[in-house]
Amino acid sequence: MDREQVLFFDTTLRDGEQSPGCSMYMAEKLRMARQLESLGVDVIEAGFAVASDGDFAAVEQIARSVRGPRIASLARAKDEDITTAARALEHAERSRIHIFLASSDIHLQYKLKISRQQALDQAGESVRLARAYMDDVEFSPEDATRTDPEFLCAMVQAAVDAGATVINLPDTVGYTVPNEYAEIFRRLREKVRGIENVMLSCHCHDDLGMAVANSLAAIQAGARQVECTINGIGERAGNAALEEIAAAIYVRQDQLSYRHGLKLEQIYATSQMLTQIISFKPSPNKAIVGSNAFSHEAGIHQHGVLSNPLCYEIMTPALVGVPANRMVLGKHSGRHALGHRLGELGLVLNREELDVAYGRFIEIADRKKAVYDQDLIALVHGYVRQVPNLEVSGVTSASPQS
Repeated sequence: MDREQVLFFDTTLRDGEQSPGCSMYMAEKLRMARQLESLGVDVIEAGFAVASDGDFAAVEQIARSVRGPRIASLARAKDEDITTAARALEHAERSRIHIFLASSDIHLQYKLKISRQQALDQAGESVRLARAYMDDVEFSPEDATRTDPEFLCAMVQAAVDAGATVINLPDTVGYTVPNEYAEIFRRLREKVRGIENVMLSCHCHDDLGMAVANSLAAIQAGARQVECTINGIGERAGNAALEEIAAAIYVRQDQLSYRHGLKLEQIYATSQMLTQIISFKPSPNKAIVGSNAFSHEAGIHQHGVLSNPLCYEIMTPALVGVPANRMVLGKHSGRHALGHRLGELGLVLNREELDVAYGRFIEIADRKKAVYDQDLIALVHGYVRQVPNLEVSGVTSASPQS
């Protein structure tokens, strides 16, 4: 049976850039967009064209230069935003205007200061205007997950009637939980006329740490586009992380039997490029792309991985372009891992020598956060073999260090 396809809508250059410390110059956005093209994303949200001259120029340049992915610009449900987005996207091979309008009562009352009826009228009018410029128009009822369910259906109906081709349900403040979010999609599919002719999309924030889980629940409930960012960057706690969603679909085909066009081996390179551009990296324990994602210190884990990586790794590092797993030697490491690393350094010890080395290694590891190759070489030189001026793998041993 053919698997249904899930499209990846990357908003690193728009929602991701809104995260504090993540702003990018135009040349950096273009470089990142080209890498996203290499990664194989389906849609690149290049920016918010009306926001500034710089954003307009970035959207326009990406639209001219990047081929393959569809290029989108965000727009409020306002004539000026929509016409500006259309101008910025004029030279794109394939383009999309992405319109958003708040739908929750708290946003309507305190931010927009308009009635529900005014919001419905504005939704329909804005989509119709955008459709006059292009065939692909996405509509997002902002704060959808805190919107009255009946009114949400009414707003989506207005957008569909006006010609929207994609309906996105943003969990704007990271409020929802997986079963609730999935139910919102099911309700729309039951109650909105013509929804079967529209692509459903999800867009989740990570304020409660559930952006990826919510996105996967939405896919299972009928969403066929997932909006996400590289490294999960974005407003406040960030967006759903592209690499985590893609890896989950790959690893759990038994539960998530979908296909996509991403080149998974490009994930690490894309993550690293973003890190260089924004000058900070994901936390070490970040799934898939964190520095510890394929690292092992505990002795039992190290022994298992050395015997068969699948003991403690549910995917290979190479799958996502990570050069290799990493054995981190510390106080939790065992003899097996120590002997393996010493062997890699050209120091093959017999059992008695390894016992001596391991005892000294544990003493050092209790006092140091990390034990380096130089420490190991000095350890063997000073406490095991007493060989002067031992040189291994291009590193000359030093005196024993405590």
